[in-house]
Amino acid sequence: MSNSQPHYHEPVKFDALIKRAGGIEPTVCAVAHPCDETSLSAAVQAAELGLFTPILVGPQARILAVAKENDLDITPFELIDTPHSHASAAQAVALVRAGKARLLMKGSLHTDELMHEVVKKDTGLRTARRLSHIFVMDVPTYQEPLFVTDAAINIDPDLLCKADIVQNAIDLHVALGLGEPRVAILSAVEQVNPKIPSTIEAAALCKMAERGQITGGVLDGPLAMDNAVSPEAAKMKGLTSPVAGRAQILVVPDLESGNMLAKNLSFLSGAQAAGIVLGARVPIILTSRADTRHSRLASCALAALYDDHQRNRPVA
Repeated sequence: MSNSQPHYHEPVKFDALIKRAGGIEPTVCAVAHPCDETSLSAAVQAAELGLFTPILVGPQARILAVAKENDLDITPFELIDTPHSHASAAQAVALVRAGKARLLMKGSLHTDELMHEVVKKDTGLRTARRLSHIFVMDVPTYQEPLFVTDAAINIDPDLLCKADIVQNAIDLHVALGLGEPRVAILSAVEQVNPKIPSTIEAAALCKMAERGQITGGVLDGPLAMDNAVSPEAAKMKGLTSPVAGRAQILVVPDLESGNMLAKNLSFLSGAQAAGIVLGARVPIILTSRADTRHSRLASCALAALYDDHQRNRPVA
């Protein structure tokens, strides 16, 4: 075992990401049910920084009361009155379907409530791609942003779902201007073992990438967590791939492992986490009451930058 100590860098706290997003033409974001200080202030602050122009969707009296109580100026923004959170989610999704908003943001309602409207067959925002959540994490002991997926949407994804999870993460990495990512498909071990299904799926995903079914990234797996992010651990195991020890995207076996990994990095390693859901017609911003101000704004910046890339990328 190495005696070397981890190198700690000063967390950038997403400042560069937020600054970049503030420099593009702001698009419109439908904010579903921003009826508490956390969600309403996030929308107002994002607008002040030029990340997007919000349409506030929710009970008018409640939103006005929260704004007054917290000294938030919402007079520049359109406010659509709804009777309750279910209606707020439905109306926000309808704005996107009508082309009046290009981003969707969760306010003070349950994630399941918003996603229920998003995935509706006839009135939702589904595409041929499976939806998945991507955390973009600033980890003090890691030199570059670390993506973790999926830790919030797909509970026990099968192989085809994992292929979409990988592709969504690659697309975000490229859209943020970070280049072709190194993608580690995680398991408990780095060798294929029929008794551990995630190792088989990892190997299959790598073969799918070789055959062009997943594009834009360099995949390797199965990889255990240590030899995905530690060059020394990878060297000790004799792994010489371009991904081992230098991963930029970590694809977890299931939601439970991903959720625990992301929260361990946040609460035990001092990491900051931003995140969005991709795979729908538009990026979806899911924030948490536990998020810091910077994390919430960084999530908004992720969505804005991804949307800008999608709108301006060359037509094939």
